[in-house]
Amino acid sequence: MCKFAGICRIIGFMRIRSAAVVLFFCVFAAISVSAQSRRVAPTPTPTPPDEIQRVRTEEVKLNMLAFDENGAFFPDVTANDIVITENNILHPPSSVRRIPANVVIVMDTGGELRQVKSLDQTRKVARAVVSSLRKGDSIAIVEYSDKADVVQEWTDDKEQALAAINKTKFGRRSDFVGAIDLSRGLLQRNPADNRHLVLITDGTDSRSSSSAKFDALQKLLTTDISVHVISYTAMEVADIEPRTKTVSKTPPPNALPDEVINQLPNDVKAGAQRPRVGPTINLDRQLLRTLRAREADLMNSQDQLEKLSEATNGEFILPETVDEMTQKAPLVARMIDAAYVVTYLPKEPLNDRKGIVERDIEVTSKRAGLVVQAKRKLVVNNGQ
Repeated sequence: MCKFAGICRIIGFMRIRSAAVVLFFCVFAAISVSAQSRRVAPTPTPTPPDEIQRVRTEEVKLNMLAFDENGAFFPDVTANDIVITENNILHPPSSVRRIPANVVIVMDTGGELRQVKSLDQTRKVARAVVSSLRKGDSIAIVEYSDKADVVQEWTDDKEQALAAINKTKFGRRSDFVGAIDLSRGLLQRNPADNRHLVLITDGTDSRSSSSAKFDALQKLLTTDISVHVISYTAMEVADIEPRTKTVSKTPPPNALPDEVINQLPNDVKAGAQRPRVGPTINLDRQLLRTLRAREADLMNSQDQLEKLSEATNGEFILPETVDEMTQKAPLVARMIDAAYVVTYLPKEPLNDRKGIVERDIEVTSKRAGLVVQAKRKLVVNNGQ
């Protein structure tokens, strides 16, 4: 028997009471959890379909040239001065900006059958373009012959660009497609707008198929790049056309390019440069077929380059002499530096329709004295 019976009873009572309290809270918690588990979260009221807001963030960009009636650059064009049509549907411009240009100059320094085209002439034309560009424009130089290479990465230092031009080399082949793809990538990786591609070329390719060339040119139409061409084709065709005949009064061409002849010893050089006189009779049918194929390739390239420059709001120069070629090169720089970047939101979203869709874009002036040049064919490929 407990000596402290009273104390033992009190402790026993407290133990029973504590157990009851614990039991009470456990039951209460179970009831509370059960009640909460039976609650149903309120269902949000669905938004009616006609109240859904579709926000389009896509934007079309293109370059627009602006001049006054005397052909001088027009310096203060605003969005209120122009109107845009896309497939004959009016669009208001979102912005009109004049910013420094980003220019890739592509130098064609190769080709098996070239006669007029030379490394020295291509360098002269490239230097004339660079020297005429506005201060602050960003320039990159690409050359191609056996393969395409970046000779000069982006720089706004004209002297650096001119020095790079002098480092270019000639080659036997002509990787035109490689140069187009490389240059497009250079321009698209540059985050700035106002993009221009200047091609000093005859446009022929001795490495890629005609379908690869077509695809490379089509890809340029999916961008906002303006393509300017200073073409050798007319001069090359004029030189090769007489040689496509069995009997010709035109002397046969030198067997070696001028760049190679100039490196020969003087006595050998003199023989290689000796003028040929009298009519030429060519009985080599394989050679005649090669020359005729070359002529056809040149004519096809000329047509492709002219259409490309027109579709991208670029300048196409087709000189008849090398002197004219050098003299007109600064015109390309003038066009580049007369460019504004125009943007607008298309009323028909670019990804609304599957497949390849062409959009014809034109900008016109509604301001007295302002003359604008801006036509572009935009190709949108949304797959199938």
